[in-house]
Formats: sequence, structure tokens, C-alpha cells
Amino acid sequence: MTAEMPKQVLTETAETVLKRRYYLKDTEGNPLENWETLCRRVADAVAEVDKDDDNYEGIRDSFFNMIYHLDFLPNSPCLMNAGTDLGQLSACFVLPIEDSMDGIFTSIRNGALVHKTGGGTGYAFSRLRPKNSAVRSTQGVASGPLSFAAVFDAATETIKQGGKRRGANMGVLRVDHPDIKDFIVAKEDQTCFTNFNFSVAITDKFMEAVKSDSDYELIDPTNGELVETLNAKSVFDKIVDLAWHNGEPGVLFIDAANRANATPQLGEFEATNPCGEQWLLPYESCNLGSINLGQYVKDKEVDWPRLQKTTQLAVRFLDNVIDCNRFPIPEIAEMTQKTRKVGLGIMGMHDMLIGLELPYGSEEGREISAKVMQFVRDEAETSSVDLAQTKGTFPAFNKEFNTYSPRRNAALTSIQPTGTVSMVADCASGCEPYFSIVMVKHVMDGDKLLMVNKHFEQIAKREGFFSDDLLTKVAESGSVVGHDEIPEKWQEIFRTAQDINPEAHIKMQGLLQTSGVDSSISKTINLPNDADKDDVYYSYMLGHELGCKGLTVYRDGSRDSQVLNNVKTEEKTATVSTAGIIRKKKLPDVLSAKRYRLKDANGNTIYLIVCFDDDESPMEVFAKFPFDNRVDLKDKSTMWTTTCRLVSLALRYQIPMDEVIKQLDRSSGHMLDLPAQLGKLLKSFMAGTQRGFASACPECEGKLVFEEGCELCHDCGYSKCS
Repeated sequence: MTAEMPKQVLTETAETVLKRRYYLKDTEGNPLENWETLCRRVADAVAEVDKDDDNYEGIRDSFFNMIYHLDFLPNSPCLMNAGTDLGQLSACFVLPIEDSMDGIFTSIRNGALVHKTGGGTGYAFSRLRPKNSAVRSTQGVASGPLSFAAVFDAATETIKQGGKRRGANMGVLRVDHPDIKDFIVAKEDQTCFTNFNFSVAITDKFMEAVKSDSDYELIDPTNGELVETLNAKSVFDKIVDLAWHNGEPGVLFIDAANRANATPQLGEFEATNPCGEQWLLPYESCNLGSINLGQYVKDKEVDWPRLQKTTQLAVRFLDNVIDCNRFPIPEIAEMTQKTRKVGLGIMGMHDMLIGLELPYGSEEGREISAKVMQFVRDEAETSSVDLAQTKGTFPAFNKEFNTYSPRRNAALTSIQPTGTVSMVADCASGCEPYFSIVMVKHVMDGDKLLMVNKHFEQIAKREGFFSDDLLTKVAESGSVVGHDEIPEKWQEIFRTAQDINPEAHIKMQGLLQTSGVDSSISKTINLPNDADKDDVYYSYMLGHELGCKGLTVYRDGSRDSQVLNNVKTEEKTATVSTAGIIRKKKLPDVLSAKRYRLKDANGNTIYLIVCFDDDESPMEVFAKFPFDNRVDLKDKSTMWTTTCRLVSLALRYQIPMDEVIKQLDRSSGHMLDLPAQLGKLLKSFMAGTQRGFASACPECEGKLVFEEGCELCHDCGYSKCS
């Protein structure tokens, strides 16, 4: 390393994520790269587009330094695939679904090809005829959008996205489609449509009908005819009800999106990518990248000149990606090159606010965040206009429809999820506040490790309130708020996602959207567990009023598991005899239970049901098998049932849970066998005692959290949406 390029030191978490997800590997799974060589691979591949430029080497080195020093990171497919034979570098795609069998199954095929190369897909089911409508070619009746969504879901289940990224979809249906009531409740059971996020495309006309408590029309998309009218508020209340229940469906404000459509002559927006921040026309894709704003604070001020330089360089990088990309199908290549959209976003916004000593939820915090986002948008525009002068405008640019200055890219900015890449950069993801300040990580042999936010540790030591006892208190409570040892100023600055009131979250999203975001924003509006449905209703109404193009609310704990029964036991029973012998706990007639849908090593579905006493201690474990009647799997069913009975017996005799887990780990022969699955569930319970039972990461022993509209593991970087 030269003096001009100091070695970049990564965190242990960053290295773990890189080894698991990004470094190229040999046939035995051993990494062939380190951080420097990965950055060289990516920079060299993307700079190759400018090989005839007189400053080619300078461009290549600038790309490398920008990524290596964590000032800007491209999206995961670019980090994984640039410079490889696969070469597919985009994260986001929208595919059309035509109202014909040929059109539907062409879209399924195209989606499979996208998933195979590492992308996520958005689908609008709004063109499909409603269920029970006539099908002239067969003299039958249509089965409706949801039946075909199930086929898309099943197809996605079989695709592993190159072994690095799982299939992810967005399913969208317009609020005026005749099947909208079925769509709204389709994911009430979270074991259905597991490869989809569902969102309702809501129109301004519908929102006005909600406000006036009047009826609105459902229209057959195939002929434009009126099917029936519904009370808008009753439909909206049902959306609110389900969002309160488990966060789905989300809402997309489709008219707001189309008002900002940079190429209306090419068509209207119908759908977004899986996390909702990219409104794309049919067959469009978008490559994404994010500036790490935490790197641009100097002496409690924003370093504007340095941010300007990085923004303009990042636009050139993302524009180059379009030209070196290998698209999964020709239609996507054609449409993407026609509009040349890029999605320059941000991450580390909370880091920036901490450096500026401003609370995320304050008016001052919102104002500086919006100012920074507008600055990024303005500088991105300048860079795109400059590129157009040397490389040409995007081919679909038309002065009749496009009144802005001729530029290289039809769209420039969005704020996307950065869950995994922000772990590499060691910063807060996207425009979200930190989810926690002190985390408990479970390591070998039941030991616990406290992981402390770097800014909090530095400031606490500097200000003299750092102690191990304080860290333990913060970890146990899940918040810095309410601890007398922490000065009130720092309690406010280090408020986390669930410490910030929902209105402040929405105001931040709305101000960022209207200040400097071309497309949209992936952000979670966090609600406390005791929030009622009026809170969800108010959130949606405020989001629409403030100009948001979509909204995702999440009530804490609502998606942690599938609750079958929530009745408390009437009394505690049995403990320890006078002789010191532990007796078996007597079970009451009613226990609360939670169900988990799992897969064994061969892809067979198994349901594990865990029952709890009124202290939320697990008392019984059952396994249910859809394949009970299959002769070839009878032995497996018997083995699972027997193991569950033994674990249940151990739990009722109050054997320490870590000892039960230790024995399960020792008997595990495969990541996906029963002892491993049971062990992970019990570990997730131990990890989640701060805020209830935690959803377990399917790839490690970590706890899933819900942020940026998706479930994410902060231990290994697993994301349900990428």
C-alpha cells in the first residue's frame, strides 16, 4: 500500500459478510479474494467502458478508491458479478404480465432467468382478468390474478439466484381491480406467497373517496367496464387491518409515481422492484449504488466539496454499469439502454446526523438530511448532463415530452435498502436510523458478546459515561432512552428506529422524497407493538399527504412468528420438591403456540409448532408433516416425532435450554436436519428475550429484524428480499 492509499480496515462483521456472500470462491468454497482484490475486480470491469478515454487509468483508480475506502458501494449483484462470466450487475427489474396464457408463462420464464442471475422482480397483476370472468377461447372462467401469483411464487421457490441471492418479488394489484379484496387478505397467513411482497397500487381518486367516505368503482381491466362499486373507506380499513396484523400489504401511491415519470411517452408505471424504491416501466431494470454519508462529516459540518466529487463520480460509475452489464433477456437490455436509469442512493444517513450532533427525529435533522439529498440530486444532474455532452443523451429523450435539460440518464436517484452493503461499510442502512445501539450476539458454547455502536462507544468514552454495566442495561432494554447515566442530549441523538415516533419517520421520508429523490424510497415506518389500527391509518394518510410514493409500516413483533393461540395459562404449576428433585411441569389445558414453516434437506415442507407457558418459556415441540402418508418418508416422520417428544420432555423437566441446544447441535448431521432446526429455534428464543420471541435467520443463529421493508439478519447479512 502506498501512503496515498492507506489500508482499509474492515470490521469482523464486514469480513464475515464478504466471505459468505461476495468473495469469489474455489470449488471447495474457499475465498479467492480479499477486499482489495474484490474492489480491483469491480473497478476494472466497470472502467473498461472508458478504455478509449484519455484519462482511463485515472477513472479506473478513482472507481477503485471510491469503493475500497467505503465512500460509495454499488449494489450486491455488481459487487458479486462484475468481472465474472455471469456479468449481471443490476438488482431491480419489472416484468409485464399480459392477460393471456402465453403472456403469463412468458413472464414466469423471464422472471426465472432474472432470479437465476441475481435480480429481484416486480410484477403488476392488474392487467389480468378477474376470477370467474369468461374466457372465450375455452368457454371456461378465469381463475384470477392470485391463482397465477401462486404459480409465480412456486417458480421462484425453485430458483437459488446463482447460489448467493434468493428469489424476491413484488406483487402489485391496483385498488380498482375487481379482485382487490382477495388480494388484500392473501398474505394474512404468512406461510403463503413467501417469495412475494404484496402492495396495493392506490390512486388519488381512491384516497379522495376514503376521505369523503364514498364509493369507488372496480373496473375490469380487459374491457374497461364497471364491475361493481365498493365503499372506499371499508376497503382502506381492510388494508390497514392487514398491515397492522403483519405489515402486508404495503401501499404504493401510483399516481404520485406517474406524475414524476421522466418518460411518459413510453408508458405508465405499474409496479416497483421487491422493496418498492424503484418504479420501473415494463422490462426496465435499474442498477443501484449508495453514497456512505457518514464519510462526509468534518468538524461537525458536511464536507460539501468532497460529497460533490463522489456524487459526480458515482453517476459515471453507474452509467458505465449499463454498458458493461449482461442482461438476462434481450427485452430488458433494449429497454434499459433506451432510458439508462440509475439509482444513486445513500446510506449512513444516521451516522451523518450523529456526526452533526442532530437527532434523527428532530426538525433540524430532517432539514439537513433533505438538504444533503437535494445536493446529491443536483450534482447527479450536473454529472448526467456533462456525460450527455460527451456520450449522448439517453435514446428515449424527447424534447416534446422531456422538458428537462438533455442528460445521459432518465432517472438518477432513489433510496434503496443497503442492509448487506451497509454491514460492509459499517454504517446505518439507507435513510434508516440504527436499529440498535448495543446488540447481544450469541457465540460458541452459549457465550454472549456485546456489539456496541462505534459512535456510541467513542462518544461515551469521550464524555465519561462508558461502562460495561451501562452497555448491559442498554442491551437488555433495547434502547439508550431512560438511562440516567446517559446525558439527555445523547439519548436523543442515539434514539433508534423504535424509539422514534412514527410521525417523525414519515416526515423524514416525505421530505427526502420531495427534496431529491427521482424514484422512491425503501423505508420502514416503525410502530410499537401496542400501536392500534388508527396509528396505521394515520400513517398512510400522512404519507400520501406528504408526497410519499409508497409506504411500509411494521408493528414491532407482528411478523416474528405465526401465532396460533394467545391465551394465557390460568396458573403456574410445579417447580422443585423439598428434596431438590426437579419434577415435570404439569401442562394446563391451553397453551399459546407459534408455528414455523421449514424445509428439510430435500425440500420437503415441515411445520414446527412450539408451545409456551405464560412466561414464554417453551414447553412442547411438535412436528407436522404434509408427507405423513408417503411410505418412503415414514421413517423420517417417525424420527422427527420421537425427537420432538424427547425435547418436549426435557423442556418440561426444566433442563436448562442451553444444555438442550448443546445436545441438539452435537447430534446435527446437516444444516437442514431436525436437531439443527430445533436448535436454531430455541436459540432464537434465547436471543429474542429483550423484545419477545425472535424470528430466526435461516442461514445462521442470528435474529431477523424488519427494516427497509424487509427482514434482515445483522449477524450474517442474510436478507429475505435479496
